[in-house]
Amino acid sequence: MKKDPTVPVYVISGFLDGGKTNFLKYTMAEDYFNDGTKSLLVLCEEGEEEYDDAFLKKTRAQMVKVGNPDEITPEYFENLQKTYKPERVLIEYNGMWDIKKMVEMPLPKYWLMYQIITVLDGSSFALYLNNIKMSAMLLLTNTDMVIFNRCDQTTDLVLYQRTVRSVNARCDLVFEDTNGKEMECPEPDLPYDVKQKKIGISDENYATFFLDLQEHPDRYVDKEITSTFNLLRERRFPKNMFVGGRKAMTCCAADIRFLPYIFIYDQAEKVQKGGWAKVSAVMKWEFHEGYQEEGPVFHVTKFTPCEKPADELVYF
Repeated sequence: MKKDPTVPVYVISGFLDGGKTNFLKYTMAEDYFNDGTKSLLVLCEEGEEEYDDAFLKKTRAQMVKVGNPDEITPEYFENLQKTYKPERVLIEYNGMWDIKKMVEMPLPKYWLMYQIITVLDGSSFALYLNNIKMSAMLLLTNTDMVIFNRCDQTTDLVLYQRTVRSVNARCDLVFEDTNGKEMECPEPDLPYDVKQKKIGISDENYATFFLDLQEHPDRYVDKEITSTFNLLRERRFPKNMFVGGRKAMTCCAADIRFLPYIFIYDQAEKVQKGGWAKVSAVMKWEFHEGYQEEGPVFHVTKFTPCEKPADELVYF
């Protein structure tokens, strides 16, 4: 049988001394990963932990170092492919470099971006949020998994969960204590009763609703949700569909994004683009082409046009 030529690429990102090297060393040494595949390790920063020659030999890995983000180019990766002919690529990426550039970088033929994992020190991440919030939020936005390690009982897991979900609804989220044991994020107190069949969401509580829906969609299935939505309707949409949501400030005034949901409404063609309405709708968790996967689809029971709120934004 002809060998699969695909070269999986894994990017491990995060801030200096946040645990990226320890995570990679642990993973590379595991039997399921250390299976004889020839790996190329691209090291973009050096912290306290290092890779010694014995470890690299044991895991069949070759290592190259990059000292400047300008070195990361499609041509550079092409040269690595020609020189090393790896069967797998591991990139320990500097969290202060532009992760979006790495995500959008054209890769050599057969190289395939498999997973981006962000490893963060839970004991110090709040400092990054306070001091370089934009860089931190970019990391959280452009990732498939976030691992907060070195957490303890004083770590605000709810804050971290809210922060991640405000910019990335789909990534896997893991909390680990100082021994590497997984921790459960405590349930936040909700300002409304999810046990009711009809749930009213005020403007002040919209952010809480949005985040909780990402984590616990089962709570809202078959419930009638009433809230105020900004409306979007395009000609390309199916006749019975419009998009409703709210603009949210997730980081700063320069980072405002629209948080959309799909609505099914038999009079959707009359929806005014950019308008506002107070909408009651029963939420179903189902596949829709607009999501290209399963997600929250709201089936409208009542639609009342209204004026926009005094403050159009919701805040995380």
